[in-house]
Amino acid sequence: MEERKTVVVTGATRGIGRAIVEKFAKEGVNVAFTYNSNEKLAEEIARDLEERYGIKARAYRLNILKLEEFKPLFEAIDQDFDRVDYFVSNAMIYGRSVVGGYGKFMKLRPMKGLLNIYIATVGAFVSGSQEAVKRMKKVGGGAIVTLSSTGNLVYIDNYAGHGTNKAAVEAMSRYASTELGEFNIRVNAVSGGPIETDALRAFTNYQEVKEETIKRSALNRMGTPDDIAGAVYFLCSDEAGWITGQTLIVDGGTTFK
Repeated sequence: MEERKTVVVTGATRGIGRAIVEKFAKEGVNVAFTYNSNEKLAEEIARDLEERYGIKARAYRLNILKLEEFKPLFEAIDQDFDRVDYFVSNAMIYGRSVVGGYGKFMKLRPMKGLLNIYIATVGAFVSGSQEAVKRMKKVGGGAIVTLSSTGNLVYIDNYAGHGTNKAAVEAMSRYASTELGEFNIRVNAVSGGPIETDALRAFTNYQEVKEETIKRSALNRMGTPDDIAGAVYFLCSDEAGWITGQTLIVDGGTTFK
């Protein structure tokens, strides 16, 4: 019997991350995922995935603002799993940690919240991918996906800090794809339009964003975590075997209008 593959997903107890681990587990992939603080919820999710899909699932604590934690994270994963085939850089920050990074341009504070957003977006992608690649080389290749946002393509109020860092992580993923292709490792990004999550609800202008998204969408609805999860899984699958260095926009048509 062919050995089950393993995906590592950061930030998977809620929203998009939760939908991503659900999708991979449903497709028979073992799941290693991280959480920030709610250990009880994370353990419940792991048990639920194992019971419903017959795969192996484990949860690990990770603070993505502490990039030095990625090495011990993957060492812990090595103790539980024999291989790593996919890495999804999904975790993000909001709330107090983005004060100084979420707001109008003239209110941005580069050495406070803006720097935190960079660390959690670009830094976490780089640190996590570097560790994942070491494991992927041992199994003959793999796939990496970073989560992005159409907020780097269209103006969203107060989103300059996040939007510019999403543009940066997309560029970083293209560089990574060029250098890692020789190891049969593909790297892509999924850029989502506004998705109905707790992170979006934390926006001060959430209701306005929701109404405008539905108005702009060709499908007349908000995006859901499942919409993003399906795109992430596709880019990791064999069906996307010749896709690398790309950004797949999943926005319900909102950036066209």
